[in-house]
This record gives sequence, structure tokens and C-alpha cells, in this order.
Amino acid sequence: MDKKEDLLEKDLKKEGLESEANLRPQKMQYFIGQQNVKNNLSIYIKAALQRDEAIDHILLYGPPGLGKTTLANIIAHEMAVNIKMTSGPVIERAGDLAAILTNLKEKEVLFIDEIHRLNRSVEEILYPALEDFALDILIGKGPSARSIRIDLPKFTLIGATTRTGLITSPLRSRFGVISRIGYYNEDELHQIITRSATILDIRIEESAAREIARRSRGTPRIANRLLKRVRDYAQIEGLGVISDKITLFALKNMGIDDQGLSDIDKRLLLVIMNKFQGGPVGLDTLSASLNEDKETICDVHEPYLLQKGFLARTPQGRKTTEMAYHYFSQYRNKIGEDDNSTLF
Repeated sequence: MDKKEDLLEKDLKKEGLESEANLRPQKMQYFIGQQNVKNNLSIYIKAALQRDEAIDHILLYGPPGLGKTTLANIIAHEMAVNIKMTSGPVIERAGDLAAILTNLKEKEVLFIDEIHRLNRSVEEILYPALEDFALDILIGKGPSARSIRIDLPKFTLIGATTRTGLITSPLRSRFGVISRIGYYNEDELHQIITRSATILDIRIEESAAREIARRSRGTPRIANRLLKRVRDYAQIEGLGVISDKITLFALKNMGIDDQGLSDIDKRLLLVIMNKFQGGPVGLDTLSASLNEDKETICDVHEPYLLQKGFLARTPQGRKTTEMAYHYFSQYRNKIGEDDNSTLF
């Protein structure tokens, strides 16, 4: 290992000292993947710093676990300002948001996760705050009611959402930067896993890192979660090194197959095949049959199944594809005596 690589490894380990679970990069240079988004954000940050202004409001959208919160923290770090974090469902009343906005300082970042779940009355408070950096408050009721305007510091709102279609047009139009965060390829996930293993101070074989990356559904959050669980197996069942053999053993016990499908993913497909003759079936019916929340199905399971081509969404409902039938025909021996094996 040369001097440059040694310094990088020490820096990465130092980054993870505060908490073993803190695998999120703190600087843009350590953020792997999303190259186009990174390049654009880096330019916007440098331009804002040169003008000594707050960076424009940013909307990050895409499936969960791809790094939206991490990017928000990096932006605040690169701008050398504090970040205050909240989420749409937490802000129940307009007064809650007003309290947050009035406590912001110049150029600070306000991060709102699940911004699509903001109450409409709360959302309306944001319009003048984002556009004019002002807060309109109505005092009193009836004929004696009057409106006052409170000036706000020039801050940056970073919104994150998994459902960009649920964000109203007036709110969406007030974001100066709108960036889509997409799934990661296997090479990028391999780099993330290798980096995380360095922070966690555990040895991992190249083939083992590749295997975890292949089964991580294109999602860094899942990659890091699998890495930590395989590490547990390596610690107890192995020799403290994440080898290819211990990785395959751990992933098999966790129910993650070589396509990255979990037991719940397979159960979802099999329910459609067995109970509804391949579909179409409505989301409400599917949710009840699986005893799973609708949002969990939509946000966690469906995106990957759609990406793999195992599931199709039609106006009439969800349908399994020929690829799904082919997949289960290949793995019918592995399913064994599963309750859903009546498919075969």
C-alpha cells in the first residue's frame, strides 16, 4: 500500500470512530456513485461559496436507501454550515414549521425527509419562506385579524422524497435544483462495501465483497446492512475474516438468494401467482393477503421486482411476468416444502 492509499485508509477509519454504524461519508470525495449528481452539486456549492450566498433549494428524489440524507449532510458540510433535520410527518401544524424556520441562521440547511407527506396547510407556509425568505403569520380571527410578515435568514431547504409525484406543483417549482438519485451498479456497491469494511476494521475477500454487492439490490443501505450481518457470521462462525464461503453461508441463512430476493419478495410473487393466477391484483388486496403495509410494498419490495422484470404494474393492478415464472422454475428445488410451493 503506497503512502497516498495509507493516508486515505487512516482518514476513512477516523471517519468511522464516532460510531461503528456511521458509515456515511462526510465529504463529497468519499461519496461513491451518482457521478452526474455529484458533479452538478459540487459546481453549485463552489459557485454559492464564491458569491458568499446560501445554495439554492434542492429536491432529491429516488428510492429509499440510496443516499439522499447523506448528500444533504455532505452539502451542509461542504458549505460549512449547520444542518437541521426533520421529516414531513413530524411537522403536524403550521406553527411547528414556523418555529423551525425562525430558529434558522444565515445559510443554514433545513433538511425535510419525506417532504411529500407535509400537511397542505404546513406546505403553504413554505411558499413565501422559500421564495421571499419571509413568514406570513395571521394574528387574530374574523374582522380584526391581521397578517404580519417576519423576515427569515437566507437558508437552504433540502427536501428528500421517494414519491416525487405526490409533491404538489407549487412546491416543486420552488426548488432551484431537482436531482434524481438512481440505483447503483455492482462496481459502485463493491467500492462502498470495501470502504465500509475499512471503516469497520474488518478484512473482506474480493470475491466476498462482490457477492454482497451482487445481492444488495442496487442500494448502499442494504449493502452496508448485509456487510454488518455477514461480519457477525465471520466473527462467530468463521475466523474473523469475511471470506467467500462464510458470505454464502450467511446470506443463505438470511434468506437472500443470488438474485438479491428476500423471502418476502418471493412470497409477494408467489401470492400473485398462486392466489390470483398471476394477476392483475390491486394493491389493497395484495397488502391484505401479505399482511404487509402498502407503503412497504410500494417503497421497499416493488421497485426492485420491477427493475428485475419479475413484476409489472398495470392500470388493473400488479402482475407477475414470464421472467418470474422462469425464476421459480429454476429454484423450485431450493424452495422445497415452502407453504407456497403449490405453484409447482
